[in-house]
Amino acid sequence: MAQGDDLARIISGCKKGDPQCFSRVVDMYASRCYGYFHRLTGSSDTSDELLSELFVKLVEKIGSYRGGSFESWLFTIASNIFHDHLRSKQRLKKLAEVSQEELEWQVSEPKHSDGEMVDRLQGQLVKLDGETRELIMLRFYSQLSFKEIAQMRSEPIGTTLAKTHRGLKKLRQLMEGS
Repeated sequence: MAQGDDLARIISGCKKGDPQCFSRVVDMYASRCYGYFHRLTGSSDTSDELLSELFVKLVEKIGSYRGGSFESWLFTIASNIFHDHLRSKQRLKKLAEVSQEELEWQVSEPKHSDGEMVDRLQGQLVKLDGETRELIMLRFYSQLSFKEIAQMRSEPIGTTLAKTHRGLKKLRQLMEGS
C-alpha cells in the first residue's frame, strides 16, 4: 500500500489523467472495495458491477478530491454507489409490484366474442386525458416497458409508474360505471 508522499504522487498523476496512476489506485484498493461491496450485497456479480462503477466514478470525480484521507473519500463514493444500488432495487421491486397489479387487471387482446367489451373500453379510453390515454396505449398496446416509456418521455420511472397507475384506476372506474 502506498503511503504519504507516494500516494500523493499517485493521486496527482490521476488528476493529470495518467492511466498508470489510475492502474496503481485500482491495484491498491480493488480487493478492499470488492470486499466492502461483497459483504454488503452477498453477490459476486453485483460486487463486480459496483466495483467497476466505483472506478469509473473515481476517474470522473478525482478532480474533486481536495486532500485529507483518500480512503475516506473513496469509500464515501463506494457508499454512495451502494445506496444508489439499493434505491434502484427498491424501484425495481415497486415496478414488479405495479406490474403484478396490472396483470390482475390486464387489458387483453380483443377476441371476436369480446367485441362489445372492446367497444366499451374504447369509449372509456377517449374520456381520459390525452397524456393518460397515451401512457396506457404505449404500455398495453405498444407493449413498451415502463423504463422505455419513462426514457421516451424524459421523466423518472416512478413518475411514469404513478401516472399509469392513476390512469388505470380511472379507466377501471369508468368501465365499472358504464
